[in-house]
Amino acid sequence: MPAKRRKTRQRAGTSAGATRAASRKAPSRKSATRKTAGAKTARKKPASKRAPSTRAPSTKVIAKPRRAGPTTPTPPGSSPVDRILARLESLGNDARRRHNTKAGAPDNQFGVKLGDIRVIANAVKSDHALALCLWDTANVEAQLLATLILTPALLSAEQLDAMTRSTTCSQVAEWLNSYVVSQHPEKESLRRKWMKDRDRWAARAGWHLTASRINKGAGTTPSAAGPADELDPAALLDRIEKELASALPEVQWTMNNTLAAIGIRHPELRARAVTIGEKIGLYRDWPVSKGCTPPYVPVWIDAMTRRAR
Repeated sequence: MPAKRRKTRQRAGTSAGATRAASRKAPSRKSATRKTAGAKTARKKPASKRAPSTRAPSTKVIAKPRRAGPTTPTPPGSSPVDRILARLESLGNDARRRHNTKAGAPDNQFGVKLGDIRVIANAVKSDHALALCLWDTANVEAQLLATLILTPALLSAEQLDAMTRSTTCSQVAEWLNSYVVSQHPEKESLRRKWMKDRDRWAARAGWHLTASRINKGAGTTPSAAGPADELDPAALLDRIEKELASALPEVQWTMNNTLAAIGIRHPELRARAVTIGEKIGLYRDWPVSKGCTPPYVPVWIDAMTRRAR
């Protein structure tokens, strides 16, 4: 055989042998798939040989439905009024109690600071029914709280008149007049009635409303405070000059406020108001903090008119 043909056959034999060897080394696709699946199966633990769970067994108990029965009565001391009274008592302060007593407050009080009462009122917000119950306790702090949470428009004129007459002390009267009486729709008819009343708290409320109307411009020209002929400042000065010195202390405070209001708001009557204040001398020695205006009318009028210039 020629040399050239032998070389060609040798190359062909070598290539065929390499192909057969490679086919023996490389597994088929089916066998590779079976081996892979087998490996995965081998790695997966049998269910019977899994490690026991470390999670604690559930202890939840399904409650059986209860049969309907009588309701449990509310224990004493758990009504809204009792809870608020207990809260107020826990805030009591002996020093404040002595201060209140000196100012004329009765024994039915806890001595709570006014700021603490406002905090409770902010939490309660508005509760007219609760306010009426608190007022009826005749406790000083309960009445103060009541003035902050009741709705004035829901009171009849008769109710407000009764509340005014059942006031316990001057501080309660001040808040009642400022936050309730002054917001009532029938305050003007009540003012006229109270200005003739001998009850100290009713008279105080009447003068409070009168001073407020003078400060709003009543008695000068028709204004939001009412027609000018409804109030006569000069006639009021006549009455104040006659009654202020002998009036009850509770009434003197708002009557004096009216005197100052006339002197401040009515320049033509200012000199006479100052003269009446000097003559009676009410609150001349009243102690005040630095920078505050005393309730002594001559000083009060002078300070306010200077400020307005």
